[in-house]
Amino acid sequence: MTSPLGNSGPLGRAARRLRRRVLAHRRLLGGLCALLAVVLALQAARPAEPASASLTIARRDLPAGTRLGPDDLASVRVPPDAVPVGAAAGPDLAGRVLASAVRRGEPVTDLRLVGPALTAGRPGLVAVPVRLPDPEMAALLRVGDHIRLLATDAASGTTRVVAPDAEVLALPGPLPTRGTATASGNGVTDSLSGRLIVAGVPEDLVTPVTSASVRDFLTYAYPH
Repeated sequence: MTSPLGNSGPLGRAARRLRRRVLAHRRLLGGLCALLAVVLALQAARPAEPASASLTIARRDLPAGTRLGPDDLASVRVPPDAVPVGAAAGPDLAGRVLASAVRRGEPVTDLRLVGPALTAGRPGLVAVPVRLPDPEMAALLRVGDHIRLLATDAASGTTRVVAPDAEVLALPGPLPTRGTATASGNGVTDSLSGRLIVAGVPEDLVTPVTSASVRDFLTYAYPH
């Protein structure tokens, strides 16, 4: 009895037919193998995609005091070493206020925002929010100005210096709505009005400045 694995068996005949077909198309198969080798070589030689990181930048020129929203910001991909120290992520910036102007395309960092970083590089200064009752007076100020903060007692009419050299650190923009200014008999403002600024003052003047801001009429002068 003939074995199916022998040369005359079914498997042997199938193997011979397969061999004849391979030999008949050996040039085509050789070309396909060569093409596959070239493709694999090109993929191996292609440089890897460069690493990148997300960076939030200003979509347009933004003045100091801008309360940031989605239309103010854009996200771009940059090399990781191009991301500056303190760069803020887009989701963390919603509703934050710019302490200084930002140009279109400029990254938004913590130093540009109203917050603890305002006093970075200013040892001995504390950032204190102060409300000036006269918004037109506050509109004359610019970030970086040095001013003398004065407090006037509404009852006695006397004025004293509460901070001889305060630095304007930020000028936050107004909120969407404001209350109407009213004053009690002792001069205390009963509702928000005027214009908020952030001033840098020495640690020992934080209490006098904050007390005056809620009890007296604050104004300022430019020191000599």
